[in-house]
Parts: sequence; C-alpha cells; structure tokens
Amino acid sequence: MEEKDTFKTIVKPSEETLFKDRNSKFFGYAFPVKTEEDIKQSLEELKKKHPNAGHHCYAWQLGTEKFRFRANDDGEPSNSAGQPIYGQIQAFDITNVLIVSVRYFGGTKLGVGGLINAYRSSAKLALQASEIVEKTIDVHYKLTFGYDMMNKVQQIIKKNQIEIVNQKLELECEYIISVRKSYAKTTFDVFNNLFKVIINEL
Repeated sequence: MEEKDTFKTIVKPSEETLFKDRNSKFFGYAFPVKTEEDIKQSLEELKKKHPNAGHHCYAWQLGTEKFRFRANDDGEPSNSAGQPIYGQIQAFDITNVLIVSVRYFGGTKLGVGGLINAYRSSAKLALQASEIVEKTIDVHYKLTFGYDMMNKVQQIIKKNQIEIVNQKLELECEYIISVRKSYAKTTFDVFNNLFKVIINEL
C-alpha cells in the first residue's frame, strides 16, 4: 500500500455561516490553524465579536500524520456540541483546522438530539463555505557541500523539481530543501551517494 503523503486543509477563514433552529442561532466559522496558539487567538477574536453569545462550542485537529484533536462543549450537555463538530472535521477528512459554532439561545430548549443536529449542521455549513485544498506532506533536508559541487547539486535539484527553502552560499554551501514525502527516500539516497555532499533530515 502506498504511503499517504497528502492532506486536506483550508487556506483561509471561511465566510460566517448561520444555522437556525427554533429561534436559536448558530454562527459557524472555520479557521486554518497550525498551532494551539493559533487556536487560542481565533477563539479570543470570536469572543470579542460575539461577547453576548451563550456558547462558543468548537473542535480542532492538528497534524498531518499524527493527529491531535479536541472537542469542547462549552457548557452544552456533554457530547452534544464539540463531538458533532469534530465529526464533520472527520467527514470532510481535513486537518489543521478549527471549527467554532457560536450559539445564541432563542428561548426554546432543543434537547440533546436537537443540539447534536444543530452543531453538526453548523459545522458542515462552515466547511462547505471554506476553500478546501490538498497539500503534500513534505520532508525537509539540509544539504551541505563545497562550492565545487554546486553544479552537480543544482542539476539534481532542477531535474527532480526540488524546492529550495533556504540557501547559504559561502565557501561551504548550505541548502534547505523540501521534498514530497513519497520521494523523500529516493532523494535522500541520491544525495547521500554523492561524493562530498552531506544530507541530514531536519
């Protein structure tokens, strides 16, 4: 079986979406996030935007191979909000994302079933309003070589369309390169077998 080397995520925050049920309003948002710090920031911004909302329920997932995730009911009955939101992250098969559903209570209780449906629908709308893209899982290597090897290294990089993320060109040259995971081993071997070129995974 071929190793998976792509993941799906969103590029920019979604448009605000609105789901209504018996006068309760659920505003849905999806944010691209890379760290828990990003998540905290996005949640704080929403709390400023909706200071009078009853609940800010959310779920997030980070990572491309090993996943970390969290679902938060923010005062709603256990598993009636965060879990249904997280279920949509799984259904859309995306990662590095935070989905928040902000609820304004409309006076009528929805019951656990109604809440699950409302939060699930709110999360789904937010994801449908997002631009979902597929990205590759990349491995970064550091190449160290003498100036005399520059042409040889450049030829390989050009031929294999390898991306140079960073370069230092002095007596000793240093390249940081980014390679799609499925080509990582082959790339490593090519450079590793090159005389006078040192390659290390970052």
